[in-house]
Amino acid sequence: VQLQASGGGLAQPGGSLRLSCVASGTIFTINVMGWYRQAPGKERELVASRTRDGTTNYADSVKGRFTISRDNAKNTVYLQMSSLKPDDTAVYYCNADVKVTVWRTFQTYWGQGTQVTVSS
Repeated sequence: VQLQASGGGLAQPGGSLRLSCVASGTIFTINVMGWYRQAPGKERELVASRTRDGTTNYADSVKGRFTISRDNAKNTVYLQMSSLKPDDTAVYYCNADVKVTVWRTFQTYWGQGTQVTVSS
């Protein structure tokens, strides 16, 4: 299973970016898909997650500004980021809890990370 993230880049404060992450490979089903971020000198933290049936969870710091969505048919998760702040600058990683066959348990896979920089 591979996760490919895209959509990072440079944005001005108050601007927007949209991240995408596609899971590919041998996939029976995916439960939770999410986004984490890691700023220099800080630990990786959860940004947002979404279960297959649509239950979402957001970090307090992004509530009201970021929206996570999924296309289950495409094994893809999105993160729409608006009202960006310099504190949002970090490498953003997607992850997914994947069951590769009906007999296997869920395993967590990670994407390679995409840089988001918010600066004027």
